[in-house]
Amino acid sequence: MTRWISRIGGRGYAFPDLKSLLAKASPPRSGDQLAGVAAISAEERVAACQLLADVPLTLFLEELLIPYDLDEVTRLIVDSHDSTAFTPLGDLTVGQFREWLLDYETDSAALASVARGVTPEMAAAVSKLMRNQDLVLVASKCRVVTRFRNTLGLPGRMSVRLQPNHPTDDPRAIAASILDGLCYGCGDAVIGVNPATDNLANLELLLRLIDELIDRHGIPTQSCVLSHVTSQMEAIRRGAPVDLVFQSIAGTEAANTSFGVSLALLDEAWGMARELKRGTVGDNVMYFETGQGSCLSAGAHHGVDQQTLEARAYAVARRYEPLLVNTVVGFIGPEYLYDGKQILRAGLEDHFCGKLLGVPMGCDVCYTNHAEADQDDMDVLLTLLGVAGCNYIMGVPGADDVMLNYQSTSFHDAQYVRQVLGLRPAPEFERWLRERGVIDNRNRLERLPPRHSLLNDFLEAK
Repeated sequence: MTRWISRIGGRGYAFPDLKSLLAKASPPRSGDQLAGVAAISAEERVAACQLLADVPLTLFLEELLIPYDLDEVTRLIVDSHDSTAFTPLGDLTVGQFREWLLDYETDSAALASVARGVTPEMAAAVSKLMRNQDLVLVASKCRVVTRFRNTLGLPGRMSVRLQPNHPTDDPRAIAASILDGLCYGCGDAVIGVNPATDNLANLELLLRLIDELIDRHGIPTQSCVLSHVTSQMEAIRRGAPVDLVFQSIAGTEAANTSFGVSLALLDEAWGMARELKRGTVGDNVMYFETGQGSCLSAGAHHGVDQQTLEARAYAVARRYEPLLVNTVVGFIGPEYLYDGKQILRAGLEDHFCGKLLGVPMGCDVCYTNHAEADQDDMDVLLTLLGVAGCNYIMGVPGADDVMLNYQSTSFHDAQYVRQVLGLRPAPEFERWLRERGVIDNRNRLERLPPRHSLLNDFLEAK
């Protein structure tokens, strides 16, 4: 097994394997400290980063962090690696890879051409050598475009998931939140409800509610009810109008097992959703959510740092050509990301790694009420992600999810980031907003009169 030794300030630091080197090179976070894999000091972290910079990328193909025969995510990463796409990077070290990513000549086309040759471990490794501005710069050059009923991820665009959750799944309250979000120009990524109960009858009711609203008003978007994948598969068998199939995923087989899923199950769900052919401009039918710390919380981390495990989840997502993937970055809690600074760094890392791997990344810019964070911290992360070219964010009424009990971004926050950075909704959705009088020709929200057509149509329908 490879062993690295470095001396800083008269003290020696030893790293027995690649797993340890990656963990010690990670920026501080409470989850790695909880797992006992974090660097014990800033000096040890610097020593690990210096050594990591000289590690050849090819070593990640030879020294697997989690054994091939023990983990199906590892097998997926190894078996799906594109050696041809990796060729331009084959002679580089991790440090040289960072320089290549930051080079003027490395543009969107170059990044797309190597995406299938980059493993999650390579992406995680290089991110550990990067400052926040490096993560923003490289991610801003990565474009991952997906389609279902509209086109997401185009340059100059930022979409919004309209998240109208309700603690009792009241259809009228959910419909009212959807109307509120649409009137702020939100909902082009997806109108997606987290159900309060994973009940099949309730799932079908919510699916039909959103489908009726989309169909009645001709909204060029897609729906999703974020129940367990097996419930959605049963809803498909019963003829329910399922657009996107959702599932939370993680970076190890054991963690995914704790979620009640496997690659074989996701393969089946993907096939069922594609057979429905409900998309009008594309067939990206899957929606995944991830988050740093999920493997550790399931006791399934194998001694690997949480950010590297998060990147491995994107290899799972990449297999299914999803429409949407997002890191719910601060949702798991301060045991894994303690404060606003750690949440901010993790959000930028996750977005960078996902985009580098060719995944259509969004981010739920969020925190729990017991974290050392506030909405000002989220404003900073939201702005940086907008600059970095994030595909989409969340739109939650008042930024306060009354069902999941956490703080996210609001419809107003989406307007802020679009205005300050000159970003626009998905093109098909933008045209619909203009036609319905929600925005004007300069993409500004119209003041809604009492007899506004969109409001009237909703009132007549309900």
